[in-house]
Amino acid sequence: MGTIPSPNRGDNDAERRSQRVMLKVTVLVLTQGIDNKSVSEVARTVTVNAHGAKLLLRLKVSIGQLLTLRHSTTGEEVSCRVVYINPHQAEKREVGVDFINPSPGFWHISFPPPDWTMRSPEAKRDGEHRLTKPASKTKK
Repeated sequence: MGTIPSPNRGDNDAERRSQRVMLKVTVLVLTQGIDNKSVSEVARTVTVNAHGAKLLLRLKVSIGQLLTLRHSTTGEEVSCRVVYINPHQAEKREVGVDFINPSPGFWHISFPPPDWTMRSPEAKRDGEHRLTKPASKTKK
């Protein structure tokens, strides 16, 4: 078809402009349908970053299509473009979108630094901290 990029496109973390964060955020997706009428869908993100997101979307969209995302909690809106469509899903597809202008504040989270990975010392320390049970206080 030529309209759906390879699933590996942009998945290399070395090529990423910002870290992905797994975060479910409800957004209203607004766009123009094929008959030029406004269409919308309430959707959820799978991952987010400072430059866009991956959404689960039922709407039929195409690469390059312009969308508006409205954050369900804040009401803020951001314009974006469809850059990826997972061809292997039926009912809801994973759709990658890039913000027209970088908007790291849209998600209202703090992103990890660019060099952060799951192998970073902070990740290991935080992971150990969360998995360790607090010491029980017993009387002797």
